[in-house]
Amino acid sequence: MSALGVAYLCVLVSALLPYIWVGIAKSGGARYDNRDPRGWLAKQEAPRVRRATSAHLNSFEAFAPFAAGVVIAQLADVAHSTIAMLAVVFLVSRVLYGVAYLADAAMVRSLMWLAGFVAMVSLFVLAIARVA
Repeated sequence: MSALGVAYLCVLVSALLPYIWVGIAKSGGARYDNRDPRGWLAKQEAPRVRRATSAHLNSFEAFAPFAAGVVIAQLADVAHSTIAMLAVVFLVSRVLYGVAYLADAAMVRSLMWLAGFVAMVSLFVLAIARVA
């Protein structure tokens, strides 16, 4: 697979992450209500369900700027290997972020969030530097 293919695969997996975390949340609560899934999630008190729901929401928040960063970096002709490396760093950090969230490892979670954020911002900074 080409470097750019790796980056695109990371975008796809990152797009799927929110659904993995919400699946964990929904499977961990009592008597899931498919007629009102958001209301059901909001009422859950189990710490693991609440953490999985938070990981779900944060994954949606992180996805759009990451995907845009990959596309913009490609359009700015940033080296494909660099885009791929940053995409892998983002994806791995986001997976570890969710795992740390579920494990209630707050410091690790925050460090993984920061690593993903730095990778995402780096895509934009490199693109800006190429076109400046």
